Amino acid sequence: MNLAIITQVFSHFLIDKLPIGFLLITCYLATTPVAMKKIIISALILFTAIYFLSACKKNESTAIAPDQPVDPVPPVSNSCTATKTAAENIAIFPGDNSWNKDISASAIDPYSTRIVAGFASNVIKADFGTGLWENAPIGIPYIVVCGNQPKIPVTFTDYGDESDAGPYPIPLTTPIEGNGNGDSHVIAVDIENGMLYELFNAHVSRSRWDASSGAIFNLKTNTMRTDGWTSADAAGLPIFPGLVRYDEIVKGVIDHPIRFTLSSSLVKPAYIYPARHKVSSSGGQYSLPFGARIRLKDSFNVSSYSATNQIILKALKKYGLILADIGSNLYVSGAPDQRWNNDDLRKLGQLHGSDFEVVKFNN
Repeated sequence: MNLAIITQVFSHFLIDKLPIGFLLITCYLATTPVAMKKIIISALILFTAIYFLSACKKNESTAIAPDQPVDPVPPVSNSCTATKTAAENIAIFPGDNSWNKDISASAIDPYSTRIVAGFASNVIKADFGTGLWENAPIGIPYIVVCGNQPKIPVTFTDYGDESDAGPYPIPLTTPIEGNGNGDSHVIAVDIENGMLYELFNAHVSRSRWDASSGAIFNLKTNTMRTDGWTSADAAGLPIFPGLVRYDEIVKGVIDHPIRFTLSSSLVKPAYIYPARHKVSSSGGQYSLPFGARIRLKDSFNVSSYSATNQIILKALKKYGLILADIGSNLYVSGAPDQRWNNDDLRKLGQLHGSDFEVVKFNN
């Protein structure tokens, strides 16, 4: 047997099948002259070294680095773009939901004149805009998330028995209404799954949210709150669908009622659908329950207003205002945005309560 053959034997059997290689070599050495034995032994040492070096490299290539995560990173959706523009392209409740109802031709309440008399002299206040008021953005902020947004635990401090259990996909960096002063609403819209998450009186506590109450709405269904339950709003209504949002202005239409408030003396301690909750307000017979709508009279001339305000005014005629909470009279809710023109929004203050009528809820 020549050296080339020996090399092939070592390469095949020693490196790939070490025990078999040693057996064959032992048998061969028993019948080999001393000079050849020295060569074979030297070759054996060489190939043994090669074998162990090869094994070490293989182990290194399959080892996990100390700082490499063992669990896979959640997949990022390639089809989801978490922008406020994208949020205007999803359905906010089905078409037959009361939030999407055109009430421009609905009957006027028989007590409309008496009810409106309570706030007839008050003017519309756009409670949203650009910039800051008392060091906080003006309006109720919201964020848009995708379906893979990590969920954060929520501890409910006041109305846990009427809240939807967490966790909620609301990052701890989400803006809080009023920077944590006042109602401190926090809102996230999951545009990929069509889900809405809202918190009231929310604050970050280490790695979780603390909130007085919270509500989750499936925007793909007509399911509202359990009868008698609050939400992040006093009326048990979702907040986001009732906000004036600047990206609706860009789209050219507001296709829903707009959230507004009245003082306690003008709010009946009652609610009508889609509201699900009442408070201990002091309004009498000629007052509005939560969930009631008022609309801008069809005769009101909007032609002198800016294009932006005309979009808002047309929505007030077609979808109206929906009563959602106790607050200042005729304060209209919207989201802060740097694109608003505050001076232009103030011109909505030319509208008085007397320019509205109540959509029928009394028999």
